[in-house]
Amino acid sequence: MNRIFGTNKAKPKPNLNDAIQSTDVRIGSIEVKVKKLDNELATYKAQMAKLRDGPGKNAVQQRALRTLKQKRMYEGQLNQLQQQTFNMEQAAMTTENLKNTMATVDAMRIANKEMKKQYKGIDIDKIESIHYDMEDLIEQANEIQESLGRSYGVPDEVDEADLQAELDALGLDDELVGENETPSYLQDSTALPDFVDAAPVEEPHAAPTAEIAR
Repeated sequence: MNRIFGTNKAKPKPNLNDAIQSTDVRIGSIEVKVKKLDNELATYKAQMAKLRDGPGKNAVQQRALRTLKQKRMYEGQLNQLQQQTFNMEQAAMTTENLKNTMATVDAMRIANKEMKKQYKGIDIDKIESIHYDMEDLIEQANEIQESLGRSYGVPDEVDEADLQAELDALGLDDELVGENETPSYLQDSTALPDFVDAAPVEEPHAAPTAEIAR
């Protein structure tokens, strides 16, 4: 049945990439022909250099002229195809940039929609209230730490001048006390009087009365 009525399948539409590839193939074919004509022209030139003026040289010259015309024709086609390829590549690049731009715009639109949805569930006033509550709690915690670290039985203000005077009186700032030495403020209570020169002498006891009567 398909042979009689044909098929309804639509042919795929050509795109720029396919057109660029097809043009590149044609450019390659023409470049091969131009290179072949260049070789023929070089051969004719060598032949004319060896021939003298006459019918033979004129015949070679005519063939060289026809070859040169063909070369110029192919070069013209080659330039046109190269320009077409350049234009199609620019169009393809512009199309690709537009696709990327549209994709970026769609992504931004979706992101904007999601952000709006997320922000609907956020209450700025509640966030501010939480922030203030945290500040109050931190301040209360600091007050508790200060209260727990308070010293008992120690005066709040101590005059450093009075402490220095007391230290001078003890004699602790002039010299250090050794391990077996006695502090200077304790030496006066343990020192002997200056008037004691020698140890006291014991006096003999008196004889009993009965011995005297004898």
